[in-house]
Amino acid sequence: MSLNLSALAVRERSITVFLIFLIAVAGTLAFFQLGRAEDPPFTVKQLTVITAWPGATAQEMQDQVAEPLEKRLQELKWYDRTETYTRPGLAFTLVSLVDRTPPSQVQEEFYQARKKLQDEALKLPAGVIGPMVNDEFSDVTFALFALKAKGEPQRLLVRDAEALRQRLLHVAGVKKVNIIGERPERIFISFSHDRLATLGVSPQDIFAALNSQNVLTPAGSIETNGPQVFLRVDGAFDKLAKIRDTPLAIQGRTLKLSDVATVERGYEDPATFLVRNNGEEALLLGVVMREGWNGLDLGKALDAETSKINEGMPLGMTLTKVTDQSVNIDSAVGEFMVKFFVALLVVMIVCFLSMGWRVGVVVAAAVPLTLAVVFVVMAATGKNFDRITLGSLILALGLLVDDAIIAIEMMVVKMEEGYDRIKASAYAWSHTAAPMLSGTLVTAIGFMPNGFAQSTAGEYTSNMFWIVGIALIASWVVAVAFTPYLGVKMLPDIKQVEGGHAAIYNTRHYNRFRQVLTRVIARKWWVAGTVVVTFVVAILGMGLVKKQFFPTSDRPEVLIEVQMPYGTSIEQTSAATAKVEAWLQKQDEAKIVTAYIGQGAPRFYLAMAPELPDPSFAKIVVLTDSQEAREALKFRLREAAAEGLAPEARIRVTQLVFGPYSPFPVAYRVMGPDPSKLREIAEQVQGIMQASPLMRTVNTDWGPLTPTLHFTLDQDRLQAVGLTSNAVAQQLQFLLAGVPITAVREDIRSVQ
Repeated sequence: MSLNLSALAVRERSITVFLIFLIAVAGTLAFFQLGRAEDPPFTVKQLTVITAWPGATAQEMQDQVAEPLEKRLQELKWYDRTETYTRPGLAFTLVSLVDRTPPSQVQEEFYQARKKLQDEALKLPAGVIGPMVNDEFSDVTFALFALKAKGEPQRLLVRDAEALRQRLLHVAGVKKVNIIGERPERIFISFSHDRLATLGVSPQDIFAALNSQNVLTPAGSIETNGPQVFLRVDGAFDKLAKIRDTPLAIQGRTLKLSDVATVERGYEDPATFLVRNNGEEALLLGVVMREGWNGLDLGKALDAETSKINEGMPLGMTLTKVTDQSVNIDSAVGEFMVKFFVALLVVMIVCFLSMGWRVGVVVAAAVPLTLAVVFVVMAATGKNFDRITLGSLILALGLLVDDAIIAIEMMVVKMEEGYDRIKASAYAWSHTAAPMLSGTLVTAIGFMPNGFAQSTAGEYTSNMFWIVGIALIASWVVAVAFTPYLGVKMLPDIKQVEGGHAAIYNTRHYNRFRQVLTRVIARKWWVAGTVVVTFVVAILGMGLVKKQFFPTSDRPEVLIEVQMPYGTSIEQTSAATAKVEAWLQKQDEAKIVTAYIGQGAPRFYLAMAPELPDPSFAKIVVLTDSQEAREALKFRLREAAAEGLAPEARIRVTQLVFGPYSPFPVAYRVMGPDPSKLREIAEQVQGIMQASPLMRTVNTDWGPLTPTLHFTLDQDRLQAVGLTSNAVAQQLQFLLAGVPITAVREDIRSVQ
């Protein structure tokens, strides 16, 4: 006797009822426990490497530092390319693995990259600092909070930020909290060289006095019958007064440092990174969520904690929200729930009108049961609610009732032929189970390329195949097991139709359809030709359809890039950015304006990448209320930029896009050994692109050459007066930019 799952489900009613109840309860629990995230996780196959060599030219950084590191990185198994940006004293290298790198191999590749770089670091020229590797490039900032206090020095605000960081770290679901925008503190010692010369004091004497008093040296310990007693020698600097009172022995006299110099607090000058929120300097606290956590729960917990924090803050200090992924997650989940109930309502109405209300209830019950199975499988396999899984569920909603309708329709037809409801329910398995399963698998296979594509885009969209496939197979199981049982319980008594099977299909509509079908079959070659022609026309028509694999995001942020000529100081970049900020503050659509000057914004959205440090670059993130407001502000800002809002800068206005990050829709790479020839070819490519009417702006990552002032020294005369090129360079550095002497240890910070 062959297995008939439909008959078995009807016969073993208690087990069937128990399974329906169990699946409903487990699915409900899984729905509320599944993690919520804005985007599906995908592996960012990039890491950054920073190296420094004070005093080196950009060319020396390229030849002596970046070149050997790049060659060593080429030994990686999944190596694709490196992109290195050098400027005097610094080199930034972005290492990219090939797109088909298995996600499970990425961390191993990063580990191998660290090992190879550490080995190569021993061969770099003396004085090179690094390489410093950042392989946590993919951390997504779940929420950003701006900490501001008018009139409070930033060094004190940083201490407040550290206290808030510890409070936020205790919120369930928080992985880590980053302080963004801190400007390193400095203590400046300024003196007159003329006065030093009069007193017979050299700067080196001052340096030696400061270092000798502040150096951290162990003073030994005393062994006693009790505990070991460590000796501590006082004198280390912890206040400005101690620095000012540093004794200087000069020609038999002792002077204080304050007699010959001024000691003042300040900040890194020039700055390397600045953050402004709504036109005011601010510190940002970036919260990173734990993997697989419920983003909605974390959003509520952060709101509750920040409310408590603000209640206890002193007057004038505020902690305000800049970005919050939970808002977008809530919108996505809410959209799914609306579409779910709409789909369920449509199915029920159609079934009510065509089959009666009882049949409609049986068919509609298949949807929540199927989704419950899907939620349980998602929880078991570690999948979360995100943009792709929710979209896949919405896509599958229209397919979930197909098998249930076929099963219940077969049961109704058999009852009209005279079968009792128990025997009629068995036909869902014996006659329709195999065809339904075949159709289900064919539909699921249509999404297979997404599930097995060896690329970042495939990894991003892979759950589309798995969720749709699981949902369709679950709907088939529900249709052949639970729908027949529900039909037995809920279908009304259906009278037998006189004449049996032939009479059921001998109606006006069926006869008319039979006539049309007969004519189509009789003219099979005409029909086949029409199908082929229609298919060809459809293929040709694809050329008229706009092609975009990942659409524009529905998030309301406007992204503005302010690019000054390469080599521009951060002060000039800040001034140009301030013009754009001032214009934005006057626009009704701009609710929150945050400017990042000197590098890009933190990764607050998975499908974006922070720009590398560059004093000539700034990024402004503007939060609006809606997509409509975003589009209006975006186009108006482009017009303002074209009319000369900040003519000294190149302003690019964009928005977020779904899918893996791609900074430009179209990009060309020009490679070769001769920089001059590269510039010439790049200008030709740029000219061709600018001639296209489809282009709005054309950007290059090589700007104009920046000037350098060369000192030509007479080595004979230098030697005659007891100087060297090294001494001259140090003296110029000392006079123009200053040199670090020692570090003051203040609580959790070390101040140069």
